[in-house]
Parts: sequence; structure tokens; C-alpha cells
Amino acid sequence: MPEPLIILSAPRTYSSVSGSMLGQHPEAYGFPELNLFGGDTLGEAWNGITMLFPRAHDGLLRSLAQLHEGEQTDETVARARSWALRRFHWSIPRVFDYLQELIGDRFIVEKGPSLTFSPQFLERAYKFFPNANYLHLVRHPRTTAKSLIGLRDNIVGDKIETPKNIVDPEQLWLKCHTNATAFGETLPTGQYMRIKGEALMSEPHLYLPQVCEWLGVDDSDEAIEAMLHPEVSPYACIGPESAPYGLDPNFLKEPKLDWDRLNKISESTMDGELSWRPGDEFIKPVRKLAHQFGYV
Repeated sequence: MPEPLIILSAPRTYSSVSGSMLGQHPEAYGFPELNLFGGDTLGEAWNGITMLFPRAHDGLLRSLAQLHEGEQTDETVARARSWALRRFHWSIPRVFDYLQELIGDRFIVEKGPSLTFSPQFLERAYKFFPNANYLHLVRHPRTTAKSLIGLRDNIVGDKIETPKNIVDPEQLWLKCHTNATAFGETLPTGQYMRIKGEALMSEPHLYLPQVCEWLGVDDSDEAIEAMLHPEVSPYACIGPESAPYGLDPNFLKEPKLDWDRLNKISESTMDGELSWRPGDEFIKPVRKLAHQFGYV
């Protein structure tokens, strides 16, 4: 069985578009957010993730519907839900083995910001996949926070992708990336790679081949071109009413790469007051970690 690529990130770190791009590699299969590392069994993970995200099951349900029946409709999602509920006793490795059987010899690309919310989630991922490749995707804390606040303020209904317990986006950024960094330091050399989301998004022709070389997969022009079309993924669209998401809703509405917008991506500054906390600047631990990532 090929080893999976597991993307570590905080929310609003270009993980949906990055994961979908990497998932379009000819040797890969890009899943939406499966959220399966919150427990040792499917039932534990299913029930536990609901405490963080109200629509946390959409990605798994859409994946099962697509792989079982080749389409994502309310009817196929209902049958996928029934399938999952009957298998709450399955271990998470067994669930992944089953998904691997369905996609053949392609390697799984798994992403989900919830993975970095807890060291225990990361430890569980390593226990299940000790030889996986772990890609740590980072983004400047200022633009991460602005994006998170913008989604939280503008989303309708039940605030689909926003964790229920967010108080300050600066603290969320710090927690997620501290957990991911500490985890990466425990891994053998070569098993962990960190990359700036701003760099990957603004210059994918430069950085995608480097990621491919690290993974040991085809880095030909054809493979890179395939990854530049995340919109081809069956999950790169709004799903049926019963499972509409599984990835960033903004990405799902416009999954095709907008080169004009990508060319304008730049890194923000660490200096200056915070728009969401007027009068304050970044706290010292955030500054220290951001500088470690190369942000100034």
C-alpha cells in the first residue's frame, strides 16, 4: 500500500486548494477533509469531530458516495451515511485500508486543519501511518487571521467551516503551528517538509516540482500541469444539500486557479496593530514562531 501524504495546517492556510492540487497528481488521490484522527475507531472520530465542526462529516460522506457509486447526490450520501454508521466499530486504519482499496495504487492525499488542533491527533496519525509523508503548510498569521475572521463574519447559516471554540485567531494560529512544528521535530529526516502557502500559491511551477521530488513521484511537465487543475477533482464543487462541503466553501465555489489573484499574493508584515484586536500587536510567541517560518 502506498504511503499517504498528510497535510498539516491551521484553518485558512490555502490547504483546500493546495491539497486539491497535489491530489490531482497522476499518482495521487486527493480526498476532501476526512477528519478521521479524532479517535481510534470510526465511531470515536465521527462523534468527536462534531464537537469542533458542525459539518465535519461532509468530506467523508462525499468520498464514500463518489467511490461507492460514482456520484454525489442526496441519495448516494444517505447510503454512504448508513454505510458509515454500521461500521462505527471499525478501526481508523481499517477505514483507510478500505479507502485505499477503492482508489487502487494511488497514494492518499489527506488534509484537515483539525489534525493540528491537538498533539494527540498528530500522535494518532503517526501511530496509524509511521511512514507517511507529512507536509506542513504555513501562512502568515496576519493574513490567516483576516481570512478566518472574514469567513466567520460572512458565512451564512451555521458557520459551516468555523470551529465552534475560536476566541482569538492569533491563538488558534499559534496552537496549530506549534503542534505541527513540535510533531515535525520528532520525525525522521526527510519525512517532514514545511512550505509557505504564499510561495506555493504564487509560484506553483517552481514549488510543485520540489514537493514531487521530496515525495519521490513524477515531476514531469505533464504531472505538474495536472496539478494546476484542482477544479477537475470530483470534490471541487459544492456537494448535495445533505453534504455540501468538506473543503473551504470559497474554494468550492471557484476551484479554478485565478492566476491574476495568485500573482498578487504576497507576505504581510509582523509589525503593526491587529485589526481584530485594536491597540495590540502580535504576542511574542507568535512573533518567534513566525520568524522561524521566515516571516518578517
